[in-house]
Amino acid sequence: MNLRHLRYFWSVARFGSMSAAAAKLDLSPQTLSGQIADLQLAMGVELFRQVGRRLELTEAGRLAYSYADEIFGLVDELGAQVRALPSGRARLFRVGMTDAVPRFMAYRLLAPLVETGSVRLVASHERLDVLLADLALHRLELVIADRPVPAGSAVKAFNHLMGESAIGLFAAPALAASLRRQFPRQLHGMPMVLPGRDSVLHEQMRSWLEARKISVRIVGEFDDGGLMKTFGSLGAGAFPAPLAVREEIERLYGVELAGTLDGVRERYYAISTERRATDPQVRSVLALGEGLLADTAQQEPGARAVRRRGRGMG
Repeated sequence: MNLRHLRYFWSVARFGSMSAAAAKLDLSPQTLSGQIADLQLAMGVELFRQVGRRLELTEAGRLAYSYADEIFGLVDELGAQVRALPSGRARLFRVGMTDAVPRFMAYRLLAPLVETGSVRLVASHERLDVLLADLALHRLELVIADRPVPAGSAVKAFNHLMGESAIGLFAAPALAASLRRQFPRQLHGMPMVLPGRDSVLHEQMRSWLEARKISVRIVGEFDDGGLMKTFGSLGAGAFPAPLAVREEIERLYGVELAGTLDGVRERYYAISTERRATDPQVRSVLALGEGLLADTAQQEPGARAVRRRGRGMG
């Protein structure tokens, strides 16, 4: 049996169609179809059946897929373990993150890996569906996201909840001071910048405002969290961010906490192809996440902001 053909079959089964798998594998659908036909000929069974415009696994196909999943899981684990052996060469560790993951949080999760000197980090930002496709094709070792793998996803991946953080509303000092006088009622008519609509926090913010009958002036929506914070720091409006990284946000952007959004919390997940994390680097990220994202207590708005006031960007 040709393992390359088996991997092609495995990819088609994961992505649900010949065209989707061909795009990810950088092959033409005709070439991929021919490779699958060769595998079926070698095995003497049909692995797929055509149902309308969709491909479905036959009983033999489901059995072959379960074995292929184990085979390639072991192959990838073998590669990871061998790369982790002392060799004088840093191991390549590829991580994908959704745009909603705060950059400060990502740094605190991943910097310790780089500091060991045994890891060369490759990090990328993309939509969750794109990252999951790359994870399935073993182009990534780990995905960090603000949501779990969607129900019904064709990609077989496992969620590891690292923790959650309460959310605060931050703003340039003058605006933050004004909002703190009667938070949250003081938000009426005030300018606000929000995360992009692909973010879980975007919907939470809208629901929170609607539940309190607060009407704000939304002046921008940003997929790039860093750009959102920059606009907010320069006076465009208040913005939401996790209290778990409050210190970094206040220090680097020169903003202050205006208030805590009661009931609004953001969760963070590490997503891997393993049900139990066995890769040492993945285990390290999970352990760091548990410490970093320990439950963030509700705090009196301004309690720490006054003490840090004036530290700015310096």
